[in-house]
Amino acid sequence: MTTILIVDDDELFRTMLEAMLRKEGHQVLSAVNGTEALALLESQSPDLIMTDILMPDGDGIELITALNQQQRDIPIIAMSGGRRTISLEFNLESAALMGVKATLPKPFTRDSLRQVLADALQP
Repeated sequence: MTTILIVDDDELFRTMLEAMLRKEGHQVLSAVNGTEALALLESQSPDLIMTDILMPDGDGIELITALNQQQRDIPIIAMSGGRRTISLEFNLESAALMGVKATLPKPFTRDSLRQVLADALQP
């Protein structure tokens, strides 16, 4: 069973994604921002992290940077729906340049979620 950490400040989206992942047979951990995720990672070792990019109190880029500095070898899927002033393409391209395993634009389908999970979990 794969353990996945979801990091997203949107409670409704996070709850929906948790349900989708559990239905696919994964164990799920969650955090509302990068700061909470880093604290959780002190005691938990997920197999994969799915993080939103734009969040208050520790965004996804800060989380990815911290994990890279710690040399944590956990695959990361960066997610973004963008905002009015910043496009989701810019957010996801920035994350890709930082070495995330995959990117996923919001909203996404169950099939695209399955595909990106399969890609990200390959050795």
